[in-house]
Amino acid sequence: MSIRSLFNSKAELTHSPKSKCPVVLSTRIRLARNLEGYPFPGWAGADVRGQIVELCLAAIAKLPPAKNATIIRAEEISDLEKQILYERHLISRELMSSKAGSGAVVTKDQSCVIMINEEDHLRIQILRNGFNFKRAWSAIDLIDSAIEEQLSYAFSSKIGYLTACPTNLGTGMRASSMMHLPALTLANQMEKVIRAVNQLGIAVRGLFGEGSDASGSIFQISNQTTLGETEEAIIKRLSSVLNTVIEQEMNARAKLMEVDSSKILDKVTRAYGTLRHSFVIPSSEAMNQLSLIRLGIDLEVLPQDHRALVDRLLIECQPGHIQYASKKKKMDSVERDILRAARLREEFAKVPDPDLSKNN
Repeated sequence: MSIRSLFNSKAELTHSPKSKCPVVLSTRIRLARNLEGYPFPGWAGADVRGQIVELCLAAIAKLPPAKNATIIRAEEISDLEKQILYERHLISRELMSSKAGSGAVVTKDQSCVIMINEEDHLRIQILRNGFNFKRAWSAIDLIDSAIEEQLSYAFSSKIGYLTACPTNLGTGMRASSMMHLPALTLANQMEKVIRAVNQLGIAVRGLFGEGSDASGSIFQISNQTTLGETEEAIIKRLSSVLNTVIEQEMNARAKLMEVDSSKILDKVTRAYGTLRHSFVIPSSEAMNQLSLIRLGIDLEVLPQDHRALVDRLLIECQPGHIQYASKKKKMDSVERDILRAARLREEFAKVPDPDLSKNN
């Protein structure tokens, strides 16, 4: 099988113009669920894992969101295709390393993914553009309830949903937002923010979660506590913290522009020149320059209607996407850097020059 149809389709995170906002790129809610009477995936043999896959696929197939969805079996796709799905935040690092007896169901617009036999039997995930916890929770709650009508979940009346990792016990829910925080990064305030939110039971990670770098000043901020609170309470508490972070980022932007606007505008215009004229650009540099372009859009130096383009390029300039688009089976980093630069030159040829009149 191939994921080419997914790669070519318009997705929630790469093409939707809705709910784009200056700080929050996307919202995600993920639920961990396991089937009653079956060992967790890490303890299950190949035959049992196969049974679980078929049971889950049969239940998922009856859901309305599964119409026209892509069924992915880990053993049937290449490592490069897994990397594409990972770069789009559709599968986890754990599922990337799986070979047989695991997979995922991905809706056509890639806003809903259900992973099977990752760390848990089911990982149900909803993605939404912008700051959209209400929409995300409503959607995932319906899907979760519909699956539970067909499959018996492992559940304790005292603890809640049982999960392979104790940190997910209870609700089994992780809610997170992908946040663009360039001003706090430039002002060297991120360590202070991270310490403060950690004390509130909130985790701050890089672009691809635990252990990853915050490329492009993009941070994933999520709840750590899943036990002893309702889903609604967790979302309310996390939303409150995120609103505070948004306020701090906007204040940091205003202060940077007040104290040294020339330095910020120089960074934005240099990023524009680099992306429009470079012939070789590594992934990390592309992410950092695109981050500055997004900041420039928020500061009204560049047109607002190009924010969706930048958000799409933050994903499509990742190494796997560049190689997959070339249709080459093998490619070294230099070849990718050349192709990435060509793609960015093509896209930024359509973006007008920065307008500095409002900042003079």
